[in-house]
Amino acid sequence: MKKIVFIFLSFIIALPTVNAQKGIDFRFSYTAGGKMLMYVDSLAKNVFYANVFQNQPHTAFNFLPEVHNVSIQIYFRKTDSPEHYRYTILEDNKPIVVNKPIDVAKLKNVGRGEDEVLRSTTFGIFPIKNKIITIITYDIQKPQDVYKTVFYGKPIPRAKIKGFAKRFKVHNGVDYSWITGLKDRTTITFAEKDDELTLIKDKSDIDYLYSISIKDKQTDKIIFESTTWKYGGYLEESLEFSPYIKIDKSIFKKSGDYEIIIQPLIRREGCLNCDLSDKDFEKYITRHTLSITLDEENYTKKELLIYTLIVALSIGLIFLIILYFNKKRNKKKLAENEQQKNIAKLQLNSIRSQLNPHFLFNALSGIQNLMNKNEIDNANQYLSKFARLTRNVLDDKELISLSQEKTLLDDYLQMEQLRFGFNYEINHSEDLDLDIVEIPSMLLQPFVENAVKHGIAKKATEGKVTITFIKQANNLVLTVVDNGNGFDTTKKSNGLGLQLSDNRVALLNSIYKKNRFTLAIQSTTNGTEVNLTLTEWL
Repeated sequence: MKKIVFIFLSFIIALPTVNAQKGIDFRFSYTAGGKMLMYVDSLAKNVFYANVFQNQPHTAFNFLPEVHNVSIQIYFRKTDSPEHYRYTILEDNKPIVVNKPIDVAKLKNVGRGEDEVLRSTTFGIFPIKNKIITIITYDIQKPQDVYKTVFYGKPIPRAKIKGFAKRFKVHNGVDYSWITGLKDRTTITFAEKDDELTLIKDKSDIDYLYSISIKDKQTDKIIFESTTWKYGGYLEESLEFSPYIKIDKSIFKKSGDYEIIIQPLIRREGCLNCDLSDKDFEKYITRHTLSITLDEENYTKKELLIYTLIVALSIGLIFLIILYFNKKRNKKKLAENEQQKNIAKLQLNSIRSQLNPHFLFNALSGIQNLMNKNEIDNANQYLSKFARLTRNVLDDKELISLSQEKTLLDDYLQMEQLRFGFNYEINHSEDLDLDIVEIPSMLLQPFVENAVKHGIAKKATEGKVTITFIKQANNLVLTVVDNGNGFDTTKKSNGLGLQLSDNRVALLNSIYKKNRFTLAIQSTTNGTEVNLTLTEWL
């Protein structure tokens, strides 16, 4: 489904883009990882797109060996804030743009993807043949999450094994014996004191791309795999700062030949317009044969049994010790968490006790206003609604159902309708059972009150407030929208209701750690939209 959405998105974006590119025929578009889309030459083949790696969670790699030019775009969803994004562009690891903000004025609506309007802007067209273009992006609100997208137009170099090191025990610790100057085959003899083999590779800027596996050539089975290259450590001076991987001797169960395979983690199934054969792909793979001899294979069965029993007893004892301390630590941690949760609940009750009189004071002001204008009938209706609303507001429940929340908001809005004459509606998703789903009490009321008092009060019958309860997968999204004059969201609010609501959301996040409460407020001169998302709530 995700692939279909991206193809649809790419087609929509491609229509204006093709016309905009002068002198270059871009017909094919691909996802490039993160929020990036790329457009490549119409005749380009072997486009490996959006490769990701476990050891580099925020890196996407695009291998473009036969592409001459690439047009790179970034797109944003409705929930994104493009004005908070910064980007840096490198060409062959040299910066050409540094920490530049997105030009929001150039963002264009480019259609829909996953049921929402998308916006996009281009970084430009880049010659990519025999070059590397790297785009680094981050959101200033989440500076710890830096995303890197690499467009690699050079041939991927075949990894070179620079040497091996055997580790063995000595009187004061361990020592190493080095094997360098390698050919296609390396012979290694493991003595009893040897316990580890280190493989050292030549260093490159794309070490994260390479994986290593070891195959038993006698059984044709893979016995070792890794992508975790380390740097530094106790290496010879000539090998210092080279990437290396440690291999426990125990993986070699018997003497014989083993094959080391180092290859780039490029998904062949992720290649579009691909015409590479197995033979073509082989040029990126390094193969090296290890001829292993194990001296300790001559151990007697009795010795092996004794060693096995000792190890089993030791492991069992260590396991019991670890279990005991873990249980003790977990018990202490649970007590601390419970204490913190109780403190947060007390603070939450304190905020709720501040919200109640704040609401009641505003409601009484409304009754007084109607009486001063001699609107006795409206004041009586207002007072009738106010009586039921007061009972609900003063009810000290931590959670109430969505149907109760809807009733409370209905009473409040009908009450305020008598004063200001605006219109309102409360909607919800058809698959959302309002009687079953519960939320913290008085969760939306401050935002609704703010929409009425500061948004549409002066608009009379032209004013409108829309409240929606939406089910999105396992998330519950609550929205309050008004068509008032809006306000500057960057300035700190002087209203007590919004301040208390912000504090309340923060405390709810400390209590419901598995259910993140996210508050987003967007306001323009045409109105204000408040979105409160309760993640994994349903």
